[in-house]
Amino acid sequence: MSRRKKNRNSEESNDIDLTPMLDVVFIMLIFFIVTASFVKEIGLDVNVPEENDEPPPPNADPNILVQISADNQIWMFGENGLRRIDEASVRSNIAQMRAELPKASVIIQAHEESDAGVYVAVADAARAAKAPNVVLVPTEN
Repeated sequence: MSRRKKNRNSEESNDIDLTPMLDVVFIMLIFFIVTASFVKEIGLDVNVPEENDEPPPPNADPNILVQISADNQIWMFGENGLRRIDEASVRSNIAQMRAELPKASVIIQAHEESDAGVYVAVADAARAAKAPNVVLVPTEN
């Protein structure tokens, strides 16, 4: 009979108490939540003009208009109308048009499906050409 009593006691003592381990896990979880630093994502600071249905006055300075299509092609309005230009030649084209129109702002009309990298490249090229103001406007599609 003594053997049976010993077996019962040994079976009962083989259980592992998980309460201290759970306490440690919860304390570590709270520690990591409290000490974690949350990073704010930085976005583009876009200068979007207010909506205005009035046409510009007839004596207004002309602007330099650059369009970025949905497939990331860059189009520029000039004396000869709309023409497609290469990303590498954006700065020289804007500089040439700024020589003719020194007070002209650069208006970039980007399609919502175009890449932000193309917009940044065009905006940087406009700033490198010393444009006084670079504005992003949404497409009318």
